[in-house]
Amino acid sequence: MARQSNDKRGDDSKTGKEVDHNIGENNVQFAGFDVHNPVFFVSSALIVIMVVMTLVFQEQSSSVFSAMQTFISNKFGWMLILSANIFVLFAFFIAFSRFGKIRLGGQDAKPEFTTWAWFAMLFSAGMGIGIMFFGVAEPIYHFSTPPFMAEAGTADAAQVAMAVTFFHWGIHAWAVYAVVGLALAFFAYNWGMPLTIRSAFYPLLGDRIYGWIGDVIDTLAVLATLFGLATSLGLGVGQANAGMNYLFGIPDSVTTQVILIAIITGVATLSVVAGLDGGVRRLSELNINLAMVLLAFVLILGPTLFILNGFIQNVGFYLQNLLFMSTWSETYEGGTWQNDWTVFYWAWWISWSPFVGMFIARVSKGRTVRQFMLGVLIVPSLVSFLWFSAFGGSALFQALNGVGNITEAVNNDLATALFVMFDQFPLGRVASFVGILLVMTFFVTSSDSGSLVIDSITAGGKEDAPVTQRVFWAVTEGTVAAVLLLGGGLTALQTGSITLGLPFSVVLLFVCVSLYKGLRTEFREEVLPPDNKQREAAAPTD
Repeated sequence: MARQSNDKRGDDSKTGKEVDHNIGENNVQFAGFDVHNPVFFVSSALIVIMVVMTLVFQEQSSSVFSAMQTFISNKFGWMLILSANIFVLFAFFIAFSRFGKIRLGGQDAKPEFTTWAWFAMLFSAGMGIGIMFFGVAEPIYHFSTPPFMAEAGTADAAQVAMAVTFFHWGIHAWAVYAVVGLALAFFAYNWGMPLTIRSAFYPLLGDRIYGWIGDVIDTLAVLATLFGLATSLGLGVGQANAGMNYLFGIPDSVTTQVILIAIITGVATLSVVAGLDGGVRRLSELNINLAMVLLAFVLILGPTLFILNGFIQNVGFYLQNLLFMSTWSETYEGGTWQNDWTVFYWAWWISWSPFVGMFIARVSKGRTVRQFMLGVLIVPSLVSFLWFSAFGGSALFQALNGVGNITEAVNNDLATALFVMFDQFPLGRVASFVGILLVMTFFVTSSDSGSLVIDSITAGGKEDAPVTQRVFWAVTEGTVAAVLLLGGGLTALQTGSITLGLPFSVVLLFVCVSLYKGLRTEFREEVLPPDNKQREAAAPTD
C-alpha cells in the first residue's frame, strides 16, 4: 500500500489508479471560507432546515421529538446495545493482537506528549460536562429507582446504582472513542491520509472515498458530532442555570438558559479564534486543574473512608456484573428504563465519537496501537470511576444515613443534585460556585474543540481553516443547542443524539472492518525482511 504525506498523490495498490490524498485541494473558497463541497453545504442546509422547522413549529416540535425518541429506542435500541458490545470486543482484540506493536506514525515516531499529559488530555476530551451533570444525579436516581436486583433505597440499591453508573461511563463509552480515534490516527499518520472520517474506509472503498460515498460519511459525522455536542451543551447550561438559581435566585428557565448559551458561545468563539494552542489548550488545562481541586475537596471533606472503600468495591461489583449489564435488554420486564438511560448513552457516545476520536488521534502520534487502546480504555475509565465514587458515593452516604434531602432533590430536578449535596459540606456554597464555573469552562472547551473538529471535516481534512469558518461552526453549535431547548428541552436534545447515533453506529461497525484490514496490511509490510521484493513493491514512492 503506497502511503505518503497529505499533500502528495499515490497509486492505489488495488486498482493501480492515481488517488488524491488531499481532498482539500478541491475546496471552494468564498467570503473567508475554505470548504469542501458538498459536505459543508449539505450539512449546513440540513442544520438550517432543522433550526427553522423547530422555531416555526415549537409547539409541535416537542411531541414530534418525543415520538421519534420512543420509536427509535423501542425499535432499534437492541442494535445500539449490540454495537457497543462489538466495539468493546474489537478494541480489546486489537490491543492484544499481533497488531499491538504497530506504532502510530511509523516505527521511528516519538510521542509528542508525556504519558501523564496524554492521560490528562484523554480524560478532558471524553467526559467534561457529563461527569459534572451526572456525577451525583445518576447514582442517586438509580438508588431510588434501581433497574434490577435490588429494593429501592437500600444498601443493595446503592451498590447496583454505582455499578450501573460505572457501566454507562466506563469501558463501553471509551471503546467507542478508542475505535474511532485509532482509525483516524492510523490512517492519518501511517498512511498519510486526510484527518476525516472517510479516510478510515480506504481499505474497503479505495479511491471511492473521495466521491459521493465519502461525502455521505463525512456529512453524517458532522451531523452526529453537532447533535452530540448540542446535547452536552444543553445539559451543561441546564445545570449552570440550576446552580445559579439555587445560589443566587436567578430564574431557572429556558430563556435564561438560551441567554447563557449565547454568552458562553461568545467566549467559545474567542477561544476558537485564538486557535488550538492559544485558546483550547489553555482552557483545557484550566478545566483539569479546577476538576482536580473539586475532586480533592470532596475526597478530603467528604466521607473519605466510605469513598475509598466504595471505589474498590464498586469496581469489583461492576466487573463481576459487566457481562449481565452489557447484554440486559429489559426484554421480560417491558419497561422504559433502558431506553431512557443505556440506549441514550450509547447513542450519545457514538455521536460524540468523531469529535473525541479526532482529538485523541491528534495527541496520540508516536504511541503503539497497544498503548493507545489500553490507555484510552482503562485510564480514563478508572478516573471516571474515582470521580463517581467520590461524588456519587458522598451523595449515597448522605442518602443512606438520612443526611439532607438529596434523593428528593434528584427526583425533582437532576440538575440541582450537585448543589444540594454540597449543602452538607463545609464551604458548600463556595464549592457550588466552583462547580458552576467548572461546568461553564467545560461548556466552552466542548464548544471550541468541537468547532475545530467539525471545521476540519467540512474543510476536507485541513487543520488550518480560516478564522471565519471556525466562528461559523462555534456559533452554529450554540444556535442548535438553543433551538433544541426551545423546541423540546432535554427530550429534543436526547432525540438529536439518538437519531444521529443510530445510523452512525453502522458507520462505525464498518470502520472496525476497515481498520482491521488496514492494520493487517501494515503488519505484513513491517514483518517482511528489508530486502524482501514484496516489501519493496509496497514501499512508498515519491
